[in-house]
Amino acid sequence: MTQGRIHSFETFGAVDGPGVRFIVFLQGCRMRCAYCHNPETWAMDGGQLYTPEQVMEKALRYQAYWKNGGGITVSGGEALLQIDFLLELFALCKKNGIHTVLDTAGNPYTEEEPFFTKFNELMKLTDLFLLDIKQIDPIKHQKMTGWTNENILAMASYLSEHQKHMWIRYVLVPGLTDDPADQKQLRKFIDTLHTVDRVEVLPYHTLGVPMYEKLGIEYPLKGVEPPSTQQIQDAEAILKKG
Repeated sequence: MTQGRIHSFETFGAVDGPGVRFIVFLQGCRMRCAYCHNPETWAMDGGQLYTPEQVMEKALRYQAYWKNGGGITVSGGEALLQIDFLLELFALCKKNGIHTVLDTAGNPYTEEEPFFTKFNELMKLTDLFLLDIKQIDPIKHQKMTGWTNENILAMASYLSEHQKHMWIRYVLVPGLTDDPADQKQLRKFIDTLHTVDRVEVLPYHTLGVPMYEKLGIEYPLKGVEPPSTQQIQDAEAILKKG
């Protein structure tokens, strides 16, 4: 019996995909993004265990609100770390005629087996991918997250080649992701993709700081303030053009 480690649920999500959505936040992430606002989702052995059927039963209580393209979004942590659970849950969604969204940073993506075959099956069951691209510069990405980004960009290209719709998300962090040269390079990459329906600039915030203190983890961006309205507008002018 497949079980997923679930961190939490959101019953009336309005920003993680179209319409009103039931959001499943999976537990576990290997990346250590400097600006992460939910470090409590990092641990691979945290959360509570649910079967796909149990999640579906819980979600269907809210189905009446899924108008205007609403449905179920699975986020994280990093949802692709639990791809077997994802496959079963999204297969249930399709049996019930439910729109599916996967919110991912793409870190587990590989074209090696057995992951790649499973990912190809997951693509068939996923209506929309929300892909968080942290940083286009590979050296800055490694420094900021602890991981390279080549496989993440390869995943974006693969989704485009297979006509899978995407929203690209970019967190704007002063001093880390606010360099116009990096943003222009990212926009250049986005222009190579053919299925990007939306680009979202998400302003950095400090709401997660108390959780770092609670967990006894040193917050890596002490003193960094959220971007100004002008900084957000400047980034949007570059990333949302076209």
